[in-house]
Amino acid sequence: MNAAEQARGLEATTKIAAIVHLFKSEFPDAKADLQPWQNDPSTLELVDPDSIDIGFHFPGWSRRFQSRSILVQIRFFQDPVEISHRLIGLEMAGFNHQGEAWRLSTVDNWQLLGNYQPASEVAEKFKHFCRQVFDLFNR
Repeated sequence: MNAAEQARGLEATTKIAAIVHLFKSEFPDAKADLQPWQNDPSTLELVDPDSIDIGFHFPGWSRRFQSRSILVQIRFFQDPVEISHRLIGLEMAGFNHQGEAWRLSTVDNWQLLGNYQPASEVAEKFKHFCRQVFDLFNR
């Protein structure tokens, strides 16, 4: 779900701001988009209500990133007994003019998959960002 819609209350808003800060500290040229999903019915069917989704856009296509835009989806499991959210993992997808170029999921084995892979030092920065988000939610 769009991060802007998940920012209900001080704690959630603070964590979303921290996520943006963590990403921009690794990639200062990125511009955050707290509403990456459109509000049309076909798009809304695909949206996970238990996620925080943020888009990041770069000034242009980058060979190092193999993308121009990155969608970060922070996925949670809501425990109905405890009425709390537990972080399941992150999914990141890089997009170029042809569509999805690569995908990184922390749910399985943290592998980058796709036809267009970012440079290894950029991939390590993505993984470092993911570890920082885990730290943020496990405090």
